[in-house]
Amino acid sequence: MAAALSKISCWASYILFLYFVYHPAEAAVKRYQFDIQVKNVSRLCHAKPIVTVNGRFPGPTVYVREGDRVLVNVTNHAKYNMSIHWHGLKQFRNGWADGPAYITQCPIKRGHSFTYDFTVTGQRGTLWWHAHILWLRATVYGAIVIMPKPGTPFPFPQPDREENIILGEWWNSDVEDIETQGDKLGLPPNASDAHTINGKPGPLFPCSEKHTFTLEVEQSKTYLLRIINAALNDELFFAIAGHNMTVVEIDAVYTKPFTTRAILIAPGQTTNVLVQATQKPNRYFMAARPFMDAPLSIDNRTATAILQYKGIPNTVIPLLPHLPEANDTSFALSYNAKLRSLNSPQFQANVPLNVDRHLFYTIGLGINPCPTCLNGTKLAASLNNITFVMPQVGLLQAHYFNIKGVFRLDFPDNPPTPFNYTGAPLTANLGTTLGTRVSKIAYNSTVQLVLQDTNLLSVESHPFHLHGYNFFVVGTGIGNFDPKRDPAKFNLVDPPERNTVGVPTGGWTAIRFRADNPGVWFMHCHLELHTGWGLKTAFVVENGKLPDQSILPPPKDLPPC
Repeated sequence: MAAALSKISCWASYILFLYFVYHPAEAAVKRYQFDIQVKNVSRLCHAKPIVTVNGRFPGPTVYVREGDRVLVNVTNHAKYNMSIHWHGLKQFRNGWADGPAYITQCPIKRGHSFTYDFTVTGQRGTLWWHAHILWLRATVYGAIVIMPKPGTPFPFPQPDREENIILGEWWNSDVEDIETQGDKLGLPPNASDAHTINGKPGPLFPCSEKHTFTLEVEQSKTYLLRIINAALNDELFFAIAGHNMTVVEIDAVYTKPFTTRAILIAPGQTTNVLVQATQKPNRYFMAARPFMDAPLSIDNRTATAILQYKGIPNTVIPLLPHLPEANDTSFALSYNAKLRSLNSPQFQANVPLNVDRHLFYTIGLGINPCPTCLNGTKLAASLNNITFVMPQVGLLQAHYFNIKGVFRLDFPDNPPTPFNYTGAPLTANLGTTLGTRVSKIAYNSTVQLVLQDTNLLSVESHPFHLHGYNFFVVGTGIGNFDPKRDPAKFNLVDPPERNTVGVPTGGWTAIRFRADNPGVWFMHCHLELHTGWGLKTAFVVENGKLPDQSILPPPKDLPPC
């Protein structure tokens, strides 16, 4: 009897613990310590030292609730300078906590610390954090899980359990050495040696049988998978053998649910899906591999994890899912067309119907002279023919303190020379210029930005991420954007709301947002290869007229340059 009472007491304590963790009386202060350190990690056939947070790969999950204040003290013990970006968090008036190196802060130097201090406002769902300097986000990343306010249920069936599924890439060599070698040659760095699911490649790779993530499920229960694409350079298909998935959220915004056999997720994006464990008890592979509808040299092998029903022995060979073909453009377009904001009375889609500022940015790849490179040239990327040059002082500091000479406010609203953007392959260079040029945006104005892929060198898909904001994806298409005809087909009722959007290969994407968050906000391709080549810019959003419409003062421990 005493033993039984003891068990009941333990369970009661555990239930009370869960209640107070997930049902606090009011917003809380959540504190985390991130120690950037190098750890020897084994994958594939050998181990190598990688940069990690708290010695973990992937790094720790940040659990918060909508309305919480979050303090993350980051101490850098690695040899590289470091900054952490809280991808998708809007950081209202608080760009100081956004994290991209030399945009909103100078990086944290070795032996130094910085505390990111921010409040989660008006957001709930799955986001993620990652290093935002060099290629260090190859191993420095983790999930952010934002629970809704107390008493606010999910707008979909309550799952029995949740699990983070983080997709990534693995290099057998030091990723910074690989990037440096590519720069010296003037060519793309070597592709990754494997893709990973929760840091593990799965048994389809050599010497990796023990490096496989397994999710055990119970018959008839429902599971919420929080899927994050943390890969540096690859859009990925993801599927589970024998199981459909119901998409219920993208980029921490609820969607109209729909069922699919596979999802497409670009670097930087998150997707929440419900999976019902209603199939024959067995072992099933979860699998991810790249979507590539352009002739590129990338790692195209399949990473796997295992969904295993309780009671099934590990000796059973898992079943493989049917993934879309690597070049299945029709599936990609069809899948993205199904994404719609929930747009319920509680979770409204407040799409700007009138536009104050029209922007049209062309995406180009080119070849520039490079006397120090092995073949005398190097690959470059540009928006409106401008290859962005990173400053040596944070843009936000330069803007806030009015430091002259750091950037120019003359980024063009349109390309300098219109042409047939997606026609026959064009010259590799259309007079690209180098510069730290950004756009100034009036506070609370509405902005429409059309991102247009071009056939300079080659057409290619590009996932673009805007810091500090969500935006509505009001339209997309293949070919050249037609300003007279295409806007008539825009979805202004329930378009998907995101922070990262894919521009289709040889096509265009139109987004809209209201510039109600003052500060300096980075916008860039989330393919790290292209970002390094200069495919990026920033928006300087002016202060409003009221005290609560201005940038907050900088923290006292902001890293110096």
